[in-house]
Amino acid sequence: MPKKIREIKKILKDSGFLMREGKGSHSNWKHPQLEMIVTIARRDGDDAPLYLEKLVEEALTQLESIEDESDEV
Repeated sequence: MPKKIREIKKILKDSGFLMREGKGSHSNWKHPQLEMIVTIARRDGDDAPLYLEKLVEEALTQLESIEDESDEV
């Protein structure tokens, strides 16, 4: 069962991503330690498309690896 857009937004917010409004229903999410931007283009009650779930998973993985590197130093 796909996650809802509101769940994706909560995951990003809890992970330290900051939201910036885009045009229309779009919102852009950026983490200070990552170069990538996650763009969400749906309403909170909609199901998240698979590509968005994979993109968020990739962003969280990159963030984890950066945090692990900083812990080793």
